[in-house]
Amino acid sequence: MSRTIMLTGGCGFIGSAVVRHLIRDTDHVVINVDKLTYAASTDALEEAWGHPRHVHVHADIVDPAAMRAVFDTHRPDMVMHLAAESHVDRSIDGPGPFIETNIVGTYVLLEAARAYFAGLAPERAETFRFHHVSTDEVFGALAHDDPPFTETTAYDPRSPYSASKAASDHLVRAWHHTFGLPTMVSNTTNNYGPWQFPEKLIPLVTLNALAGASLPVYGDGSNIRDWLFVEDHAQALVRVLMTGRAGETYAIGARQPRSNLQVVQAICDIVDDLRPDPGGSRRRLIWFVTDRPGHDFRYEIDPMHGETVLHWTAEHDFETGLRRAIGWYLDHESWWQAIKAGGYRGERLGRAGDGR
Repeated sequence: MSRTIMLTGGCGFIGSAVVRHLIRDTDHVVINVDKLTYAASTDALEEAWGHPRHVHVHADIVDPAAMRAVFDTHRPDMVMHLAAESHVDRSIDGPGPFIETNIVGTYVLLEAARAYFAGLAPERAETFRFHHVSTDEVFGALAHDDPPFTETTAYDPRSPYSASKAASDHLVRAWHHTFGLPTMVSNTTNNYGPWQFPEKLIPLVTLNALAGASLPVYGDGSNIRDWLFVEDHAQALVRVLMTGRAGETYAIGARQPRSNLQVVQAICDIVDDLRPDPGGSRRRLIWFVTDRPGHDFRYEIDPMHGETVLHWTAEHDFETGLRRAIGWYLDHESWWQAIKAGGYRGERLGRAGDGR
């Protein structure tokens, strides 16, 4: 059965992957609410841009009137909330936009959804869902021997970014328990793949390695992250939206933990293989810089609950997914060159520290 899905942040990295999946593999209608910030790309929608089942609404989730208008005009059956400020380093430099978008924006969207939900006929209200997409960073940091995060891990955010996402998670759950809005939360680990903005770890290192530029790594590179290919995540998110239970939380991961140094070295090796450098291995470009403030040591998710109840597992192992991602960047030089030529902040291409 075709549904009308209101999706916020659909021109972002993860959101565009969800839009592409919905248009290619389902018959659902997508109402894509995106204000087109620096990290958004309509190119990332590929054939979805201009498709009759895709509608782009240029609006900011912090605007109550705009959000009410989206609900009133398009009458969605479901909401997937992905719009967020998401880069840790940027949140350290300037927390304000993270508070505004991630906390205030989520509140505004919840209130618009609550008013809309209250007016739905019983049969439509029964199937309405509000799916809030979040991060594993809300759980804080793990030591080497700690078990991975699960849906019941206590919250312990350490950066302005993760604190703002933790706050939004709590708001979503409160609107379920207090007002009866049928919400769900999913928490995921670091994503990577095509169309990721070049300030994030994997594209950042790929492009620097390709250019023969230095590859600074925070600390000693021992910080560990769990990696999930973005198209696998997109499929899981749609599965949550369509089959998840109101009030539930789903931890989504791929069981692919790697240290930052291992990731950087693997990128160097793949770039060497695809574009050999007469100067030798790109590993020679790696050097270590002072760690950033509040740099969490390890994130890792146990996705067993989600895999069991959603009947989903990630298709890509890290090596296969990484080679595919790097190959995509090598084949789409015009896209990232245009970003750099447009005034992209070069100092952010200088630190290989994290994936968000």
